[in-house]
Amino acid sequence: MGRRRAADTVTARVDTGLAELVPDPDRPGSWTLLLDGAPQSHVDLTDPTHLEFEYVRRLAAAIDLLAPAGAPLRVLHLGGGALTLPRYVAATRPGSGQRIVEVDGALVELVRRELPWPADFRLRVRVADAREVLAASRDAGYDAVVTDVFAGARTPAHLTSVEYAAEVARVLRPGGFCLANVADGPPLRYARAQVATVRSVLPRACLVGDAAVLRGRRYGNLVLVAGRVEPPVPELTRRAAGDWFPGRVLAGEELDRFAGGAPVVRDADATDSTPPPPGIFSVRR
Repeated sequence: MGRRRAADTVTARVDTGLAELVPDPDRPGSWTLLLDGAPQSHVDLTDPTHLEFEYVRRLAAAIDLLAPAGAPLRVLHLGGGALTLPRYVAATRPGSGQRIVEVDGALVELVRRELPWPADFRLRVRVADAREVLAASRDAGYDAVVTDVFAGARTPAHLTSVEYAAEVARVLRPGGFCLANVADGPPLRYARAQVATVRSVLPRACLVGDAAVLRGRRYGNLVLVAGRVEPPVPELTRRAAGDWFPGRVLAGEELDRFAGGAPVVRDADATDSTPPPPGIFSVRR
C-alpha cells in the first residue's frame, strides 16, 4: 500500500524502485509520477488532454496526425507509467483499441488505486515484459506502437536492438508508425544508433526534439517517428515550432547526416540507453 506524507505526496515501494505521486501545485487534480526520483509521467485527471512533458506532447502530435481527427486507432503502448498517453488517446479518439504493457505490477496497482483511469474495455493493461508481449502479438495489428520504457531512467538493452525493431515493424499495419522516446545527451551516440537501427527496418523516419538536444549540447528526450511510408513531416514541424518549448524536426538529408556512420544495434551487442547526468531531475514539492 502507498503511504501519504507532506503535501499529500503518495510514496510506495514498487517492483522497480521507490514510486512517488506528487501533486502539481499549479493544476488541481494533476500529479507527477517519479521512480527513484526520476519523473516518469504527469497526468491531469480532470483534463487528460493537458500534457505537461514536452516529449509526450510530441508523441501526441504524431498520434494526432496518423488519422483524421477523432478517428479511432489501434495502439500498443510499451511502457505504462501513469498512462498519460493512453488517457489522451481515449479522450481524443473515442473507441480506440489500446493495449498497455507495463512490467511493474505494483506500479500498475498504485496508479489504478490513486490515479484511476476511466473504465473502458478497449483500454487494457497487462503486466508483462514489453518484448515478450510484442513477440506474441499478431502481424499488422496496430496503427502505432509507442516505445516509452525506462528502468532506472534507462531504456533496457533488449528494447534497443534491430531484432526488437523488426518485431515492432511486424505488428504494424502497412501505414502504421513506430513512435519511440529516445533519451540521450552529448555526444548522442545512443540516439544516432537508435535512428540507424530503426530505419534499417522502418526506413521512412523523422526525429523531433529540442534544438539543443539535437545538436548534442544537453541531455533530453527525442521522439523518433518511423514507418514504411513518409511521416507527416510538414505538420510535425509546425506543431513542434508552435509548442510551449519550440522544437525542430530532422528528416531526409538532415536525418541522414544525424545518423551517418552509426552502427545498427543487435541483440548480441545491445546495451541500456545512456544514463542521465547526476542531479538532472528535480520536481517542486
